[in-house]
Amino acid sequence: MKARVTVMLKSGVLDPQGKAIEHALNRLGFSGVSDVRQGKVIELDCAETDQKKLHSQLAEMCEKLLANTVIENYAIEIRPS
Repeated sequence: MKARVTVMLKSGVLDPQGKAIEHALNRLGFSGVSDVRQGKVIELDCAETDQKKLHSQLAEMCEKLLANTVIENYAIEIRPS
């Protein structure tokens, strides 16, 4: 199965990269852009075929390595290969 984990800073946590992107976009003439938040997407190809087991494994991966849960939230998407 294919999985995608999206990791974003929690609301209220300063996002200097997001601010830099926002300022750059404004300087390039995209004046309607505001409140930019930058994150990361991790795509995985997983051998597990049981969606519930896979979701549990992915959540554990996020808790242990993929996300800093003190300052980041994560979302898991699973789709058949």
